[in-house]
Amino acid sequence: MKYQVKGQNIPNLPWEDKPKGSTAVIWRYSKNPIIKRNPAPGINRIFNSAVAYRNDEYIGVFRCEGGLSLPHLRVGHSKDGINWEMEAEPIKFVDEKGEAFQPYYAYDPRLVKVEGDDAYYVIWCTDFYGPTIGLAKTVDFKKFVRLENCFLPCNRNGVLFPRKVNDKYLMLSRPSDNGHTAFGDIFVSESKDLEYWGHHRHVMERGGNGWWQGLKIGGGPAPIETSEGWLLFYHGVILNCNGYVYSFGAAILDKDNPSIVKYRCADYLFTPETDYEQVGFVPNVTFPCSTLVDEKTGRICIYYGAADTYVALAFTTVDEVIDYVKAHHEGVGRDGDIGR
Repeated sequence: MKYQVKGQNIPNLPWEDKPKGSTAVIWRYSKNPIIKRNPAPGINRIFNSAVAYRNDEYIGVFRCEGGLSLPHLRVGHSKDGINWEMEAEPIKFVDEKGEAFQPYYAYDPRLVKVEGDDAYYVIWCTDFYGPTIGLAKTVDFKKFVRLENCFLPCNRNGVLFPRKVNDKYLMLSRPSDNGHTAFGDIFVSESKDLEYWGHHRHVMERGGNGWWQGLKIGGGPAPIETSEGWLLFYHGVILNCNGYVYSFGAAILDKDNPSIVKYRCADYLFTPETDYEQVGFVPNVTFPCSTLVDEKTGRICIYYGAADTYVALAFTTVDEVIDYVKAHHEGVGRDGDIGR
């Protein structure tokens, strides 16, 4: 490998080699989608979900919707990361006193193990007089303890870094409004205790040099630590004459100060092209929420939501995506502004 990467040893990482003759930086699994419509009793759609590799198996927190179209979170289990079984009931959250503390809705989760902590953290969009970032921890994926919400409304796309930087937790977010926001930049915030968040810094603004991200942007999976910096996959949205289109690209953030953008790819790396991405509950959406990285090979498996209806897989490598981002970067512009 050309670049070092911090990941896990995942011997059975879901993987397919790039199709012969393809020039794509990120390519699709040939048997997508891996979770289809009506995948379990009472669930019509699962999408925009997060996966971890733990104790030689895969475990995930999934965005599920039934007939009410009111999203909730549910745990899923898999031996191969492709074929999934969902638990029969939604996650039952409790507060730090052990009392029931259920969110009215919960969607677009991220699942992150922070280096040095025993717990896995679930970050999602929750309701608190408008959308904001919910946070919970679990050790066994049976008991989920909700912590204080991270930010005031309105905010979405909370993404926790997988290790502390300068002994502080870091989280990306995308402040927004109460509706289907028509604006949005990415910010990073820090905390000593996962309760009080501050030192908010601007990371990237919407637009850049590409219309594909002209309406708004938002963090995707947890950043991947590499020898070049933090590799961040993020989604961008364009509003065209036929509606919204969600694609995703990548940037590399400074390892010691992630508010500084070292490289930001001008092009999208992935955009809706297949039937299952272009047709569904919300057409033309590819939305990444989770990556698995094999440290030995540099292979990256990306879990993404397709058309707000399905869960699908895509693949790339650390070397390939970093080389492309560095070769096609647009310059940082105003990115890295400390906001003072």
